[in-house]
Amino acid sequence: MLAKRIIPCLDVKGGRVVKGTHFINLRDAGDPVELGAYYSDQGADELVFLDITASAEGRDTVVELAAKVAEKVFIPFTVGGGIRNLTDIRAILSSGADKVSINTRAVEVPSFIQEAAERFGSQCVVVAIDAKRRGVPYPKGYQPTAWEKAERAKQKPAWQVYTHGGRTPTDLDAIEWAQRVESLGAGEILLTSMDCDGTKTVKVPVLVEETKDTVSLVMKHEGHTARFEVPREK
Repeated sequence: MLAKRIIPCLDVKGGRVVKGTHFINLRDAGDPVELGAYYSDQGADELVFLDITASAEGRDTVVELAAKVAEKVFIPFTVGGGIRNLTDIRAILSSGADKVSINTRAVEVPSFIQEAAERFGSQCVVVAIDAKRRGVPYPKGYQPTAWEKAERAKQKPAWQVYTHGGRTPTDLDAIEWAQRVESLGAGEILLTSMDCDGTKTVKVPVLVEETKDTVSLVMKHEGHTARFEVPREK
């Protein structure tokens, strides 16, 4: 049985950690550096810091935060939010982060994933996927007709990908996007079920169950109480 790795994710807005439910009703949860150091002391395996409004507000990503975290935290950590080019990635990695997480820019320009992987190595590139359930799945064991499959194919994705911190819907299907992300050279996927975000359920989201067997790279997921790293054999 694969061991689970605990990887707290700290969503940052305005320099403060915030918590919410389904990406809304955000409330202050403390200082990111102090919380990062606390989780590190408590035995976390890694940390993730995401500026959840950087892309939506067109701001620079949290390079300064990465530098402050590097002074206090001595476990691997990832920083994301507002990354637009290779210069942003270099700045974050140079400030002490081990990896960067990209979402909105990856969707807008998929080739950016490959460019980043080729320049800095796949091990540094995490692609975040925020997705929400759409439509109703077929009952378990039900075999749809060819007509039903054709009609379903015309519908919007079953798992719709969102960008800009969960504010902007796209036409991408999360599972198909995960497969493409892997083909473009990403080293990891950070998968978020928006339907489960902040609900504190311990059950692994259906989105993760449906995605994990379709990709072979490292996948982390959030949306409830913790993130787990699931190594996939190639």
